[in-house]
Amino acid sequence: MRPSDGAYVLFEGVVRNHHEGKAVESIFYDAYRPMAEKEIAKIVDDVRSTYAEVAVEVVHRLGQLVVGDSSIAIVAASPHRAEAFEACRMMIDRIKETVPIWKKERGPGGEEWVGWQGKC
Repeated sequence: MRPSDGAYVLFEGVVRNHHEGKAVESIFYDAYRPMAEKEIAKIVDDVRSTYAEVAVEVVHRLGQLVVGDSSIAIVAASPHRAEAFEACRMMIDRIKETVPIWKKERGPGGEEWVGWQGKC
């Protein structure tokens, strides 16, 4: 908490019970950790350079998660709310686009890797 901050924005991604019309019971997240950590650090640096007054942090979980579990948390603190919201949005969009984190969804019909195309 900084005395100059007037806004804290928290984005929390949560495992939901459906995806593209299919029931989801759990998700298994996997990653090549060194590459994922390096890419996340690069995104954090980019966000900090784009929004100089914003402090931002992120945590992404790996492993087995069930419906209702938090998979990612991003917090941004800023003197003004607009920049904090924008920084959070930039973080999650970039993470989903470029970080090599893969997920396998499990539902009544079995398991399926989803969203991994193009991330290697």
